[in-house]
Amino acid sequence: MKKVGSYTARGIVTEAETEAGTPQKISLFDGKFTTGYKITDFKIWCATVTGNSADVVGKLSKNEFGVTTQANFLRADDDNQIAWAGGEGFSDHLQGITSIIDPDNLIVEDLYVYVRSNDAAGSTTPVNYLITMEKYQISDWQGALSMARDKQQE
Repeated sequence: MKKVGSYTARGIVTEAETEAGTPQKISLFDGKFTTGYKITDFKIWCATVTGNSADVVGKLSKNEFGVTTQANFLRADDDNQIAWAGGEGFSDHLQGITSIIDPDNLIVEDLYVYVRSNDAAGSTTPVNYLITMEKYQISDWQGALSMARDKQQE
């Protein structure tokens, strides 16, 4: 693998989108099997600026797999999930933001952002995300193998 650049994605997603099975999609696939991305950093935080801003959790998945329950939201045994993050509300000055990233992650196609919030507003609370990735040139077989493995796990 040869590093050829870096990429940053940022935006807002809500729990309602996650629950409806339409998480935030980040399109990375360029039509080639020779380009891959590795997540290097993942942060989330509540977009609402109030004294009672919510604690939020989020995850990154290589596949869009529909509705997820709270019971299986953060699962290390799900190979589709490659990064997890948690953060406190803005009023806490973004303290306590933490993330866990699978060091062996490789994304050839697309990436999906899912979130949950404990805010009283519930599923309508907007949650910010910031994802930093490194872009790599990979061999055809590495890209094809990664895509086949991702499809097998859907």
